[in-house]
Amino acid sequence: MLPLAGFVVGITADRRADEQAELLRRRGAEVVYGPVIRTRPLSDGAELAAATDDLVARPPDLLVALTALGIRSWFEAADGHGRGDALRGALADARVVARGPKAAGALATVGLDVDWRAPGESSAEVLAHLGDSVAGRRVAVQRDGAARAFLAETLADRGADVVDVPIYRWELPDDPAPARSLVDAVVTGSVDAVTFTSAAAIGNLFTIAERSGRGGVDALRDALRTRVVPVCVGPVSAARLAGLGVDGAVVPDRWRLGPMVRCLVEALEGRRRQAALDGRPIVVQGTAVVADGVTTALSRREVGLLAALIDAGGAVVAKERLAVDLWAPGTDPHVVEVTVARLRRRLGPVGRSLVTVPRRGYRLDGLEPGG
Repeated sequence: MLPLAGFVVGITADRRADEQAELLRRRGAEVVYGPVIRTRPLSDGAELAAATDDLVARPPDLLVALTALGIRSWFEAADGHGRGDALRGALADARVVARGPKAAGALATVGLDVDWRAPGESSAEVLAHLGDSVAGRRVAVQRDGAARAFLAETLADRGADVVDVPIYRWELPDDPAPARSLVDAVVTGSVDAVTFTSAAAIGNLFTIAERSGRGGVDALRDALRTRVVPVCVGPVSAARLAGLGVDGAVVPDRWRLGPMVRCLVEALEGRRRQAALDGRPIVVQGTAVVADGVTTALSRREVGLLAALIDAGGAVVAKERLAVDLWAPGTDPHVVEVTVARLRRRLGPVGRSLVTVPRRGYRLDGLEPGG
């Protein structure tokens, strides 16, 4: 059984979403796309052209590079307008600071040596490293997609002569329907986990939830705290999520897609249940159940019922308790009877172990926890 078989994972990214989805599907996951962010290029805009011309005319003492995409796009635009060599010449003698290894790698490809890079890939580290040393110096800041030039403004407040270099903007998606559907899936527990590869995407998801009408931000926050595993590519995204009231996001040691997916696999392993019924091994994983060597896809409530009985260790679970926990307070317990009957049929011979205890509830007969 593949490690993510039976699990559903939501993806919020726009860039490299297909690559992320392929990594998840190889491990058996079902993927739900809900891009909450759009990257709008500014490479042909007047703002970027003016910033480039300004730096060519008066070269900076310091270049701060925030993103690999920004550096690559900036030099591609400059080359496309015949200004690439002039830009490289203007930056050749500048001290270069990168906000992480990806930005540093992009700088190397355009021929610029990096003097320092932030180990935690955060703007706060860049600001702490520079301190007040920027006073009186000319500084170029390659901005990320944020609407506000926060880092450039902070350096200007410290006395620097700052040139803000805007390359692209992070915006809400043109078509918000897939993102709204993902919010609904998170709120209703139709996904087991959701991944975040940028702090901006997290902010947008909460904005979309606020406008969606299905319980809004409170329902989204509650789901991410309880039923749905939030997975962040790095600590900056996790800090943004924590700032919105969701602590405990899964974060890999190496802040890249591959390690993030492996970390997700480990997190969801904790939701796998293994047992034996009359000597027959059974594994419950997401909405997939393997019994007698046969894999069966179940509904969320069928899986929830089976998991509740496994967790009870063979003890009786009241019908009314199952109705409340798997549906809602006030639910007619008859729906539990219907679900039990359907579950017995779908599990085949193993289903005979699901025993009705008259006037009390249900239990699993012959249960051997841990299989």
